Amino acid sequence: MLNDAKNFQKVYIACGYTDLRLGIDGLAGIVKQYFNLDPFTPNILFLFCGRKSDRIKGLLWEEDGFLLLYKRLENGRFQWPRTESEVLSITSNQYTWLMQGLSLEQKKIIRKVKPTSPI
Repeated sequence: MLNDAKNFQKVYIACGYTDLRLGIDGLAGIVKQYFNLDPFTPNILFLFCGRKSDRIKGLLWEEDGFLLLYKRLENGRFQWPRTESEVLSITSNQYTWLMQGLSLEQKKIIRKVKPTSPI
């Protein structure tokens, strides 16, 4: 479920470290108090990462209750942004890169160009 972002309208990640001992109420409180976002918005995934960087928690409102997701990598670490203490909205491509253990900002991405003149 966490490897595919197609089911989510938006994905937010909490940059920096989060205490993963927190449950649903604690994570929803972070979303509301520190990031000024509504955790009760359907199809919005909020992701949190602890200090070890090999596990993440996701919080998702499903209109009848919260779904708490937990993923632990057996080999490798997530490339989680640690320098900021804020929430970051990421694209579906960035989400895929994150789940594959890659950085959110790829340095060698091939960018689309507009031709200047016909050949």
